[in-house]
Amino acid sequence: MTLDALNISIAWPEIFLLSMTCLLLVVDVFLKQSQRNASYLIAQFSLIGSLVLIWMNMSGQRAEAFNGTFVVDPLADILKIFICAVVALVFVYSRDYLKDRNIFKGEFYVLGLFGVLGMMLMVSSNHMLTLYLGLELLSLSMYAMVAFNRESGTSAEAAMKYFILGAIASGMLLYGISIVYGITGSMNITDIASSLIKQTEMNIGLIFGLVFLIVGLSFKLGAVPFHMWVPDVYHGAPTTVTSYIASAPKIAGFAIIIRVLVEAMGSLHNEWQGMLIILAVLSLAVGNIIAIAQTNLKRMLAYSTISHVGFILLGLLAGTKAGYSSAMFYILVYSLMTLGGFGIILLLARAGFESEELSDLKGLNQRSPWFAFMMLIFMFSMAGVPPTVGFWAKLSVLSAVIEIDMLWLALVGVFFSIIGVYYYLRVIKLMYFDEPIETAAIDNTPGMQIALSFNGLIILLLGVYPGALMALCFSVFAV
Repeated sequence: MTLDALNISIAWPEIFLLSMTCLLLVVDVFLKQSQRNASYLIAQFSLIGSLVLIWMNMSGQRAEAFNGTFVVDPLADILKIFICAVVALVFVYSRDYLKDRNIFKGEFYVLGLFGVLGMMLMVSSNHMLTLYLGLELLSLSMYAMVAFNRESGTSAEAAMKYFILGAIASGMLLYGISIVYGITGSMNITDIASSLIKQTEMNIGLIFGLVFLIVGLSFKLGAVPFHMWVPDVYHGAPTTVTSYIASAPKIAGFAIIIRVLVEAMGSLHNEWQGMLIILAVLSLAVGNIIAIAQTNLKRMLAYSTISHVGFILLGLLAGTKAGYSSAMFYILVYSLMTLGGFGIILLLARAGFESEELSDLKGLNQRSPWFAFMMLIFMFSMAGVPPTVGFWAKLSVLSAVIEIDMLWLALVGVFFSIIGVYYYLRVIKLMYFDEPIETAAIDNTPGMQIALSFNGLIILLLGVYPGALMALCFSVFAV
C-alpha cells in the first residue's frame, strides 16, 4: 500500500490531535500541581490547531483515505469545527471548577482530547469498523471522565451504570453491523449502499440488522426507551463532565446516524422511518413531561436533552434534504444552548457548593443581572420562544415534517414543546421574581465570564440572523 493510496494529507487534523494528546500525556507526568495550567494550555492549543488544520483543508469536495475507510466532505468539516469549538469552551468553563475541587489534573484534558479524536473519527467514517472504533474511543473516554472525581460515590455509581449500559448498546450495534456485513458482504458504507440498491426484495435478516443498529445508535443519543442512563449520568458526573457529555458527543451522534441510516441505508428509508417516528414521539413525551417534576437542574436538563433528541429525530425521519439540513442546524445550535446552560451552573458553583438545584438560581438577577440575562437567553432558546435561535431550529424541523405530509407528527412536536415551555419559564421565574437564598458574590475568572458571555451572545446573534448557519447546513446536503 503506497502513501498515495493512504492519502494521509486529508487526515492531518486527526494526526495532529493524536500527537498533541500523546505529548500532553507525557508532559503531564513531569508537571507539579502548581504547573497544571500548562496541561490546560496544551489542550487548548491542540483543539485550536486541529480547528485551523480542518479549516485549511476545507475544499468543499469529497475525498477518501485509507482505502475508503475515512472520508472528508463538507458535512465532516463543519461538524468537526463545531466539535473542536464546543470542547474548547468546555475546557474554559472547567478550569475553575476543577481547581476548586482539587481535581485539576492533566488526565481530564487527555481524556477529553481522546474523546474529541473519537468524535472526529466517527464524523469521517466511511466504514463500519472505523465508525465503531471512533465510537468506542469516545465511550471509553467518557466512562473514565464520569468517574473522574474519585472521592465521589455518586460519580462512581453513575460511571458504573453508564459503562454497563454502554457495553450492552455497543454489543447491539456490533451485532447489527455483523448482520449487515453478512448480507451485503461489505462494511464499507458506499459499498453497502450500492448492494442494498441492487436488492429486488426485502431480506428479513436485513431488517433485524437495522433494528440492532438503531437500538445501538438510540442509546448513544439518549432516545426513549434507551434513555435510562441520561439523568443518572448527568446528575452523578462532575458538572464539567456533564457539560462535555451533553454537547459535543451529540454532534458526533448525529454524524453516525447520517453515515449509517442515510448514506448506507438510505434505500431502506421506509423501514427505518417508522422506527424513528416511535423513538421521536416517545422522546418528546417522556423528556418534556418528566422534566416538569425535576428539582435538580442537571436532571431537568437531562430530560430536556431527551426531548431535543426527539426533535432531531423528527428532522432525520423526514428523509429529505430539508429534513437532514434542519436536523443538522438543530444539533449545532442545541450544543451551544446546552453548553451555555451548564456554563451558568459552573459559574455559580464554588468550592464545597455545586449550585445544581433549581432553588440555587433564586434571585440570580439581583446577584448578577448580566448572567441572569444570559441564562434567560439559553432557556428561551431551548423552549423555542421567538425570535431566539431555538425557535428557528424547531420551525425548520417542523416544516420539513409537514412537507412529507405528516402534519399530525408536527402537531405532536408542537404540543410537547408547549408542555416543555413550562419548566424553562420556571427557571426564569426563579431568577427574576424570587428572593435569593445564596447572597455570596459570583467569583470567577474573567476568562470564564468572557467565554460564557460570548456563548450567550452567539445564541442571541444566531436568533436574530439565523440565515447564515442555516444556509451552511443546507449547502451540505444540496449536492
